[in-house]
Amino acid sequence: MADDVNEQDAGMRVVHLLRAITMELDRVGERFAARHALHPTDVRALICLLDAARTGAPATPGVLGAHLGLNSAGTTAVIDRLERLGHVRRERDTRDRRRVLLKVDESAVALGWSFFGPLINEVVAVMSRFDAADQATVERFLSGVHEAVTGRE
Repeated sequence: MADDVNEQDAGMRVVHLLRAITMELDRVGERFAARHALHPTDVRALICLLDAARTGAPATPGVLGAHLGLNSAGTTAVIDRLERLGHVRRERDTRDRRRVLLKVDESAVALGWSFFGPLINEVVAVMSRFDAADQATVERFLSGVHEAVTGRE
């Protein structure tokens, strides 16, 4: 019984830490958005598009809208804003000319790195203080948390 309480306490401490990290990351994203005349949804859209590029997944307006939870009109408005600012461009898919792909401009990547790069480097440095087995444990844990969160949609 005492072990159950200790495990629950440890679990709740982690829940509170994750919540605190989420709040701080939201604030960092809000500062970036405000500094660069972006809506917070624009920042989330850029992150979705960068993640798609990193994994090699095609980024279409429909996929972006689904990830952001927006209807077609809302998705178009986000893409239009990002395109006007020079952060995103629409390209025709070379395999299916009916399909539009979204690409993040290199200037937007550079802008993101100039703001988020120091934080990313700090997180990577923190992770490097763990040995390979502990790093794998952290990755498994965060993957499990991600699955738990995305499974609620």
